[in-house]
This record gives sequence, structure tokens and C-alpha cells, in this order.
Amino acid sequence: MPVITLPDASKREFDNAVTVMEVAQSIGSGLAKATLAGKVNGEIVDASTVIENDIELQIITAKDKEGLEVIRHSTAHLLAQAVKRLFPEAQVTIGPVIDNGFYYDFSYERPFTPEDIKKIEKEMQRLVASNLEIKRSVVSRDQAVKFFRDLGESYKAEIIESIPSNEDLSLYTQGDFTDLCRGPHVPSTSKLKAFKLMKIAGAYWRGNSDNEMLQRIYGTAWNDKKELNAYLYRLEEAEKRDHRKLAKTLDFFHTQEEAPGMVFWHEKGWAIYQQIEQYIREKLRMHGYGEVKTPQLVDRSLWERSGHWDKFGDMIFTTHSEHRDYAIKPMNCPCHVQIYNQGLKSYKDLPLRMAEFGSCHRNEPSGTLHGLMRVRNFVQDDAHIFCAESQIQDEVSSFIDLLFDVYKDFGFEDVLIKLSTRPEKRVGSDEVWDKAEKALELALDNKGLDWELQPGEGAFYGPKIEFSLKDCLERVWQCGTIQVDFSMPGRLDASFIAEDGSKQVPVMLHRAILGSLERFIGILIEQHAGTMPAWLAPEQVVVLNIASRHEAYAEQVYAELEKQGFRAKIDLRNEKIGFKIREHSMQRIPYLIIIGDKELEEQTVTVRSQKGDDLGSFTIDAFVQQLKQEIQHRK
Repeated sequence: MPVITLPDASKREFDNAVTVMEVAQSIGSGLAKATLAGKVNGEIVDASTVIENDIELQIITAKDKEGLEVIRHSTAHLLAQAVKRLFPEAQVTIGPVIDNGFYYDFSYERPFTPEDIKKIEKEMQRLVASNLEIKRSVVSRDQAVKFFRDLGESYKAEIIESIPSNEDLSLYTQGDFTDLCRGPHVPSTSKLKAFKLMKIAGAYWRGNSDNEMLQRIYGTAWNDKKELNAYLYRLEEAEKRDHRKLAKTLDFFHTQEEAPGMVFWHEKGWAIYQQIEQYIREKLRMHGYGEVKTPQLVDRSLWERSGHWDKFGDMIFTTHSEHRDYAIKPMNCPCHVQIYNQGLKSYKDLPLRMAEFGSCHRNEPSGTLHGLMRVRNFVQDDAHIFCAESQIQDEVSSFIDLLFDVYKDFGFEDVLIKLSTRPEKRVGSDEVWDKAEKALELALDNKGLDWELQPGEGAFYGPKIEFSLKDCLERVWQCGTIQVDFSMPGRLDASFIAEDGSKQVPVMLHRAILGSLERFIGILIEQHAGTMPAWLAPEQVVVLNIASRHEAYAEQVYAELEKQGFRAKIDLRNEKIGFKIREHSMQRIPYLIIIGDKELEEQTVTVRSQKGDDLGSFTIDAFVQQLKQEIQHRK
């Protein structure tokens, strides 16, 4: 007689064993219709799972995060079944869930074509309409190997052979198709109503370039057509906002094969870069950071002592001179410890906050390079705080205030926070980890912030908090971080004299707000579709004359804008005013000033916004004050 405890703490008692679906039916037909799976004592299971003992149960529907993952997992199987129906000679391999969808890898004698993909998607829709029940069975490993060998599915059999022989495996069958899978899956194919196949790519079997190249079909799946269409719209918008395309149109930067993963900043792009760097520099100064500068080349021995040589390996660019190996620095922290170590430090010197806009190099794989988002040469708004254990919470709390202040100025208010705690392999005592984790937790809780725990995801040297931004297309970008480091200061002989006269090792807090400036600028370009806010725009205002008789007054207005420190330009070309307005509007310049007869006579300016709005007539002083206010308030 199992007793089922539901999320609202209500209980339901049954005379005999029941399935998750039967429990849902006992609650209501509407819930039963919406049921995709269940969560039994915290574990996601199929709706057909039999419950014999007292348990806690949550019914999983499309409204739940877990429900969407079940849908995507099941749609991957739907794709494999459709491929096998249309191309019986194709072999199936693996088909996992990924962000926003799924993929499945196939071995087939010829490349799939776009026409094939359309046929496969139509076949998937037919299978959905067939409402095929999805059934789970359990077999031994050897039985599973034989089953797939008999089907001619050698890849699937090879996967199973790598599993320990004493493990039982689950198979899922829908109609004429059976696949190996841990599950769970939706009860029937009719639950899979909103999906689309997206693209084809190549993928080596088991990720090994020595193996056969397989064909990977990517797809996306959602709870309903509305969510699917919204996602496809976001993809379309992301394509329009691609920072690489906008950078070419707006003359911000370029990359080229002679310097892979390195950025050639053009004048306009560098103006944005400089504005951001100067803004962060001033924020750091106001929060008690001292700015430093450290060498690009440092002897290999320092990186070995810090642990980076072993950790980064092939990602470190190296050079050799006079019988010595040097690393082109992949990060700044070991060098900051060298500055800290110059001179005896007392507890009275702590906390010591040290910042650097240091140019770092990492030999990222060529296939991962992507505009500004993934580069080999980058600069971080990097800083390190040397403090005592008792100061961790206060320093983290102060950093969080600074971080949110900065994000707000850049227009980001939707911030996701994750706290990562001790991994199995780590340095430092449990007592010290307890203190550090508690300090981070309290710093977040005292500010009333929502955060997600990531057990075991901390670095080997200490726990960390990660801050991620959600942009206008609901994409999530991990930018900020603060990490507690118990290891590096001791490795590099950092110390301070405590109040009791003892020699102690400081805690080192690694922290960044924007992360890579290059990547953050890429995010900003896409967030604003290239139309940067006035305070960041490389050119803030352009003065345009209608006729040659207006040139002298236009130059007078331009001179006043320059005098006031605005990034202004003037266009006195003998072109029609409509042409000049269109041209500068396409360059996403925030404001255009039009000078004609009326403006000349009244000694005013007519202002037009980048959006195309006619803002009316202003005295030059009134416009200057308005623009200053806008820049001051970061709008």
C-alpha cells in the first residue's frame, strides 16, 4: 500500500502498486494528459514507472525544466527512427540533449542533403501523428550487444561493449524502432509537437579524428509551437546582430588568417574599447584598487610554481632566449603576487586590491575561434584582492555591489548567479573551505540575491561565484566571477605579519566583472544591434549642412561640440541632405544635427535621433546640456 507524498505535502494512498501516470490520473484527467514523466525521490523516471513503496513524487509536465529535457531527448529518438525508416542502411550512434535542442550522429554512405532533411522532418511529423507508445525494457549487456549486432548496428554495439558486463541496460521501443537509452522518455510520440531540424555537420566517431567522420543532424524541440517560433525568431535576430557582420559594416575591427584569434581594432572600434576601459578604470579607482602593469614574458619557472604550466599545457604560447624558456602570460595572477611580495606586508596593509588591464594570450583551438567571443589575445578587467580569511565576506560583498553597479550602467539587469563549492580534488583543509564557502553564501544571502548552488564545481584552490548576463535574445553570457584562492599565495611565498606577530599566508581573491573586454564588446554590439548608447558610441554626433551658405555656422557648431569633449564630426560635402542623413544613420550615430536657413537665422540646431525621430530645435547650449546628461547617466 504505497503512500505518495506530493510537492504540496498532500498524500495519496493506494491499495496496490501504481505507475506515475496512474497517480496523475487519480489527481485529474487534465494532469494525466499533460504528464511527460515523474520525479521519484528526486530522480526523473518514465511515466510508466511502477511505484511499490512510500515515495515523494512530482509529476513532470511541459511547464517543468525537466519536462523540456525529456521532450528533447525523446525527439532525438524520433529523429533516429525517421532516418532509419527513410534510409534503412544508415547506422545510428549517439543522440544527446544539448542547449536548446538535440543532435544525433549517423553513419551513411553519402552525405545527407537539405532535401533529405526536409523529408526526415516530415517523417518525424508522421510518426508524431501515429501516436506510437514508447516502452521501456531492461536487458543484460550481452543481450543488448547481440540485439544490435543482429540489427547490423555496429556502432551501437561498440558503445554497449564498453559498458561493464554486470550492468543491466534499458532499451526504448517506439513502433519498429528500438534504441539504447537511460531515459526517461515521453509516454508516446504524440507529445512531441514542436520541433525543427536545423543543420548538418560532421563529427568524428567518439570524437577521435582517427575514426570515421559521421553526419550530425542538429534539431531544436520545445513545449509548443509558440515557444518554437519564439526561438526561431531569436535565432533570426541573432543572425542580424552577429557582431562580426556589424563590425564590418560599422568599421569596428577585423580578423585575418595571418593573426588567427587576434583582433585588428579600427579607429571606431578602438574608441568603444577605450571608453569601456576608462570607465572600468575609474570605477576601480573609486573602490580602492591600485592599477599595475606586469611583463608579457615571464620565465617558465614562475608558471611551474603557480601550477599554470601543468594546468594550461599546450594553451601557453612560449618562446626561448638565452637558454631560458618563457611563457607569454596566459593570465595576470602570478605576476600580481610578485608585486605583492615586494616589501614586508602587515595585516594593516590588507586588504590590498591590485588591478591590471593585462594583455593575455592563450592558444585556443582554431576551431573554437569566433570573432570577439573567442580569441587568443584578450584583456580582462582583471584584479586580485589579497586579504585575511576574516575579510573574505566583506570583500566579496563590496565586489558584488561594484559588479551590479557596472552591469546596470551597461544596461544589464537580469543577472544569474551560481555558487560553486569544493570539488573532490582540492587543496586546503575542510575547515578553511567551510569558512570560505560560508563567507560567499552569506555575502549573497545578505543582499537578498537569488543564486544556484553548483556542488563540487569549484576550482581546486577554492570556491567561486559566477555571474552571468541574460541579453535581449535570452542568451546567457558568463562574464563576472570572484574566486577564493588558498593555493597560489603559498605556492609563490606570499605572506603577511598578523596582529599577533605570526607569519601568515593571505587569501587571494581572483575577480573580474566584464571578463574579456573583447568578448564583452562583442556582447554589447549584439545586444544593441550595433547602435551603441551615446556614452559608448565611437561618434556621438554629426553636423550636416544643407547648402554651402550654411558651412560657416555648421563649423561653429562643430567647434563647440569638440570643445565640450564630444566625439563629433562634420560633413560639409556637396550632397543632398537626404543622402547624408541616410548614410550617417546607417553608421548608427546617435544624433545628427541639421543646419539650414532657419537654424542659421535663429542660431539654433535641428536634432535628429538615430531612430529617425525629429527631436526639434535646440540652442546649441541646450543640446550640449542634454547630451551631457545622457552621457553622465549612461543612457
